[in-house]
Amino acid sequence: MPELLLGLKCSVAISTYQTGKVVLFSAKDENQLIQLPRNFDKPMGLALENGKLAIATRDELIITTNAPGMARNYPANPNTYDSLFIPRVTYHTGTLDLHDITYSNKGLVGVNTLFSCLSTFDSDFSFKNFWKPHFITELKPEDRCHLNGLAIDKEGNPKYVTALGHGDQGREWKDKMLEGGILMDVESNSIIGDKLPVPHSPRIYNDGLWMLLSATGEVVKVNVADGKYDVVTKLNGFVRGMDRIGDYLFVATSKLRPNSSLFKEAPVAKNSVVCGISVIYIPTGQPCGHILYQTSVEELFDLKILPGMMRPNVLNHAKQMHKSSVITEQEVFWAQPEKEENKESVTS
Repeated sequence: MPELLLGLKCSVAISTYQTGKVVLFSAKDENQLIQLPRNFDKPMGLALENGKLAIATRDELIITTNAPGMARNYPANPNTYDSLFIPRVTYHTGTLDLHDITYSNKGLVGVNTLFSCLSTFDSDFSFKNFWKPHFITELKPEDRCHLNGLAIDKEGNPKYVTALGHGDQGREWKDKMLEGGILMDVESNSIIGDKLPVPHSPRIYNDGLWMLLSATGEVVKVNVADGKYDVVTKLNGFVRGMDRIGDYLFVATSKLRPNSSLFKEAPVAKNSVVCGISVIYIPTGQPCGHILYQTSVEELFDLKILPGMMRPNVLNHAKQMHKSSVITEQEVFWAQPEKEENKESVTS
């Protein structure tokens, strides 16, 4: 994996709500990986565009912006990082159970799982309804269909969504979760694939629509004309979270929840499931690298490739380090405390 990240000139970000962290993986050299974890309150979906990394948490949507000039002079570890994502805007959404989030031509769009809709965000409301499935009659915080995944087309339009059911009652999807998943076309508001085994992470790439079937551990390509799919590969884990760079597909896998009878019945449970990241070389469909968590982390949600970033860093709200940064259109500064009066002075 270190050699692969060096060759692809990228790093990888994952979110794990189970341990409350966003973790950045980068290569120190061809033989060693560096893991940089940051604490966030139940991080879920990640979105990356034009130097902005958005993070959906328990009750906030945090927008961080890359400031490479700040990275080089990062006080705790100077001359180490080539990029530094600093919190710039926080939307206090309240609890929405946001799953996938992504940038689109409508701005930042989130899969609002609790209210069964796609949402946009501004300073006026917790969310604005952008789209909801035709079978959802009203927006109530009842998680009626467990809407979870969103794919954006090449023009930036929200195009496909995945859900675990198509009921209109609170948590109705749980009754047939392992075989009741659906794939929908947002534009036509129609179901184009059903009876799917826990679908997640639909993604549109140059060669078509890809998707993960979590209950079977399958990575699939979808024929949107009839909703049928071809299995590209199968992994030993609950697959959820996917991104691509060139011919390499990065897929996150999670272990199954031991206290869930539904997960015990999933086909993937027949194998020895693992938590980590698998890299698939698309021309062959075969894994060519992996990261496995042996302890502490059992469930991942999202995964994003950070192209061109060899040693990234991200700040959270916990240590208030982001409040020491001052960024203008021309220059960047770190504010440092004065020893004598214990006041802050701004230094470049």
